[in-house]
Amino acid sequence: MGKRSRKIVARIIGRLWRLFRRWLFLMFTFGPMPQHIAFILDGNRRYAKKHNLKMGAGHTVGFNSLVAVLRYCYELGVKQVTVYAFSIDNFRRKPEEVKGLMALMKEKIDELLDEDTIVHKFGLRINFWGCLHMLSEPARAAAERAMAATANNTGPVLSVCVAYTSTDEILRAIKKSCSKKTAEGCLRFTGDPVRDGACSAIAVADLEENLDSADCPDPDILIRTSGETRLSNFLLWQSTLTHLQNPLPLWPEFSLRNLIWAILEYQRVYPYLEARRRSLAKKHN
Repeated sequence: MGKRSRKIVARIIGRLWRLFRRWLFLMFTFGPMPQHIAFILDGNRRYAKKHNLKMGAGHTVGFNSLVAVLRYCYELGVKQVTVYAFSIDNFRRKPEEVKGLMALMKEKIDELLDEDTIVHKFGLRINFWGCLHMLSEPARAAAERAMAATANNTGPVLSVCVAYTSTDEILRAIKKSCSKKTAEGCLRFTGDPVRDGACSAIAVADLEENLDSADCPDPDILIRTSGETRLSNFLLWQSTLTHLQNPLPLWPEFSLRNLIWAILEYQRVYPYLEARRRSLAKKHN
């Protein structure tokens, strides 16, 4: 078979695969669909070790998996995807590994802004959550360029957590809330917590509007790959009623089949989750 013939066959197979996905995803819409899925991208280093790859190669394969999973999510109608890409605790790794990951992060962010990517196909808006000042200068600049370039896009939202932990996010939200209330004259710091009135002046809503996730609904599903059951300081505030899942594949091995299973599991427990939401809503009212 000649080169031209192989291209034609590949094009036909690609079209058939897209048609099959479209039909398959249409079947899912008859049940409750998640609007926000969060992922802990766990297992990149173990994947590299498993396949005898050099340091950082597992993260490159993991990025390719991320692009594929994002495409499937957005084709399914999922409006928000949040990924835990780099924790503040990851800065404790070997300096050469952190340096390599920063360079890879900058490279992959720039790739997302190329013309022929899912960003342009779906009108994707990209957010970065966390302490961006902790990133290397090129990685931070790339993240800021991506947010600025996609700020006016009206399609699905991708939120990338880098230099992030949930406790740090909550702490920053508390500080912002206190600063705003102090500026408004609602808080006075005399050293006496009763007289200062911080507890009555700052409400849950004040904290939530100062979280990184302020404009984003809580995740319906949180998936951590590689079978790990820890949240590792990720979206602790936002995951009260989130369906937690821990599939066995390492992140670079996570596929459409695993995503479909995750949504089926969510649809199975959806009645319980909705009943729990209604119960909590009644208590708060």
